[in-house]
Amino acid sequence: MHIAYVVITILLAAMVTFSGIGKIRRDPRIVQVIHEVVGVPLKYFPLLVACEFAGALGVVLGIWWPLLGVAAGIGLVIYFVGASVSHLRVGDVKGIGPAAFMLVVAAAALALRILTYKLHSAG
Repeated sequence: MHIAYVVITILLAAMVTFSGIGKIRRDPRIVQVIHEVVGVPLKYFPLLVACEFAGALGVVLGIWWPLLGVAAGIGLVIYFVGASVSHLRVGDVKGIGPAAFMLVVAAAALALRILTYKLHSAG
């Protein structure tokens, strides 16, 4: 199970990092969806990037410091719940896919972090 946890965690960190880089670069597709469709002002993009980068760093460091990994995982799950709800709020059912997928990956990484920590501390 530990290998699955590490793979999912690295995948999540990479996806979140690339998402943040897209926001920094103001990728037209990202701006179109988040700013124009969902309605998030561009001035909040740096805050979104900071949340994503902190979450990515936290889940990776959480491989060695489990409680940090749990905290970062919870943060990313909350972040992507917010993203998914934001898409639903404006009726953007078509655009919810990436946010919902990231939510599932973040929840899987969090669940695996908790399970591997419990198994490791019990054994």
